[in-house]
Amino acid sequence: MPVPRLLSTATAALALSLSAVTATFAHILNEEPGAYPVFGTVERLSPALDDRLAPDAHMELLSTGFEWAEGPVWDATHDRLLFTDVPENKAYAWTAARGTRLFLHPSGYTGLMSEAPYEEGANGLAFDAAGRLLLCQHGDRRLARLNADGRTFSTLTDRFEGLRYNSPNDLVRARSGDLFFTDPPYGLTDQKVGKELPHQGVYRLQPSGQVHLLTAAISRPNGIGLSPDERTLYISSTDGAAPYIYALSLDATGQAVGEPRVFFDGRPLREQGRRGGFDGLKVDVDGFVWATGPGGLVILSPDGEHLGSLLTGRGTANVAFGGPDGTTLFLTADDSLVRIPTQTTWLGRGW
Repeated sequence: MPVPRLLSTATAALALSLSAVTATFAHILNEEPGAYPVFGTVERLSPALDDRLAPDAHMELLSTGFEWAEGPVWDATHDRLLFTDVPENKAYAWTAARGTRLFLHPSGYTGLMSEAPYEEGANGLAFDAAGRLLLCQHGDRRLARLNADGRTFSTLTDRFEGLRYNSPNDLVRARSGDLFFTDPPYGLTDQKVGKELPHQGVYRLQPSGQVHLLTAAISRPNGIGLSPDERTLYISSTDGAAPYIYALSLDATGQAVGEPRVFFDGRPLREQGRRGGFDGLKVDVDGFVWATGPGGLVILSPDGEHLGSLLTGRGTANVAFGGPDGTTLFLTADDSLVRIPTQTTWLGRGW
């Protein structure tokens, strides 16, 4: 046998061995609740953080081995967390009793589009008032609802003014049933191929099916959340030149008032060498913003003061409150699922 073939065989065997070790480690994490490793650190910048996070709170690593974990949402009906792996076109369910199990495949690309997408899977997840799962599908370039069979989808919206969306990324539901969602180009092959809209938009989808463009002024809109009074829409931007969280004022009907304003500037964090851009976010019942960003996750007061961070040491995609009482914070951090107990809960709990 030629030497190159021997080297190739040895390399393949080593890769399989490493793969088996990784799978075993993930399996141990999934099957040993109560024995989760401590993950990352908590940075405290203000005493006010103690009202959000107990002084002894720490992150735990629940599961690992994903390509790029995203879109966590708590499913209170089944007492589980759902989240996606975007490149793998899969969604997973995590429970305290059973760990992580495959929930849905495919999650975001079902072959609906003729061109091969760059990122196939679903990204952000939410539930409607009836408890049905809603998905931002990169591959199929639409907002969709999972049907009762647990395998097929119904389209909620896939076009604005006759032009197909880029790749819907994240969404939040208002009490009225309106869905606010972002549409950056990240799911497209090179962010230009197949692009039909001339902008990256933030939209409102009404229960009637009518879609409104709220703003096209944010170059890379990503995570999205509503203030407690639903008069402010928070939008994170992953633009490397403008790493901001924006605030957009809304009127009583949900329409935009004016242009987005900078709520938090992440450039000083980037200058410190912290990795990652602003991505997913949630707003708690008191109006504090929990946003993934440079270094992991930043915790911001309603007036934009940086109270502290959860330092994951890696790109951190998204965040959700959940658990039996809604006070556990779950993070999807690159290839891993992480949690930390808090002393608050998400605005969206209960509706």
